[in-house]
Amino acid sequence: MAEQTQKEKEKIREKLKRQREKAKNSVAHLHRETRHQAVTAMIAAFGFIIALVWKDVIQGWVDFLVKKFSFGWAPALSLLYAAIITTIIAVIGIVIVSRWNYKKEEDEK
Repeated sequence: MAEQTQKEKEKIREKLKRQREKAKNSVAHLHRETRHQAVTAMIAAFGFIIALVWKDVIQGWVDFLVKKFSFGWAPALSLLYAAIITTIIAVIGIVIVSRWNYKKEEDEK
């Protein structure tokens, strides 16, 4: 009977040990994931600041080009020009960044 109690105690200790390890691993994973998400958020914030600065640069160039090539009698046409030029610049930027990201993924393989 004492042996059975000792075996039961040992089983309980092993089970507690496994649960403790599982809990430690879960906490470590949560810590890593929290850090990863915080870093991702900070990078996104810096990217947003960069985008705001570039927005002003692009808008200045678009305004310059629209004023240079616009017709005084059609201000709505000037807005259309600005939208088209901005779209073209944005699409070119997206293509460049997408290719850069694609090359990075290929290098990792």
